[in-house]
Amino acid sequence: MISPKTYQFLKELDQNNNRPWFQANKNRYEEARANFEEFISKLILEIARFDPPIGDLEAKKSVFRIYRDTRFSNDKRPYKTNFGAHLVAYESKVHDRAGYYIHLQPGNTFLAGGAYLPPGPWIKAIRNAIDQKGKEFQKILTHPDFKKYFREIEGEKLKTTPRDYPADHPFIKLLRYKSFIAAHQLKDKDAMQEDFLKNAAKVFKALKPFDDFLNRSLD
Repeated sequence: MISPKTYQFLKELDQNNNRPWFQANKNRYEEARANFEEFISKLILEIARFDPPIGDLEAKKSVFRIYRDTRFSNDKRPYKTNFGAHLVAYESKVHDRAGYYIHLQPGNTFLAGGAYLPPGPWIKAIRNAIDQKGKEFQKILTHPDFKKYFREIEGEKLKTTPRDYPADHPFIKLLRYKSFIAAHQLKDKDAMQEDFLKNAAKVFKALKPFDDFLNRSLD
C-alpha cells in the first residue's frame, strides 16, 4: 500500500514548490520515494505473473525523477508534484512501447497504459494494424475485462482523415487517434488500502491485450 505520508508530502510539495522547502524536507522526500519504490518492486512481481518480461525490471530504474526539466518551459517550478512509474519490457524508452503506468498525485491518481504520442514509425504501424485487424482491436476494446476498468480510449485525434486512408474507412474513428491511452482513475484513498497491490495488478492484467496489440504492430 501507499503510505498516507507519501500523499501528504506530495500535497505539501504542491503548495511549496521551491528548492529551499524541498531541501528542508529532503528526508521526507526520500521516505516517500522509498515507499513508492517498494510498492513498485512488489507490483513488478505481480505483473510478471501474467507478463513475465516485466519481472526483469528494477523499480528504481522505472520510477521517474521528481526533478522537472525547466529549460524550455515557461513553468519554472523545479519539482513534479507526483510520483510516476512506467513498467515496460525490454528497457524501452518511455514512448517506444506500451506498458503499465502508475501515477500518484493528490486528487489525480490513476493507472494507465498504451501509446502516448508514439513516434512516426510507430503510429504508422498502429494505424496499419488497425486497418488490417480492426475487428480484433475493437474486440479488445469491448471485452468485459477491459470495459470493467476503462470506458473509452483517450488521446489526441486528427481533425482530418489520416493520410492513406479513406474517410469512409470502417475504423476511421480509431485511425484518427494520435495517442492510444487507456486510463483507470482512482481515488487517493484507494491507493492507501491494503488490497491496492492486488487491485492494481488486476487492472493491468485487463490492460495487457490492449498493450499487446499496440506492441505487436512493431513486430
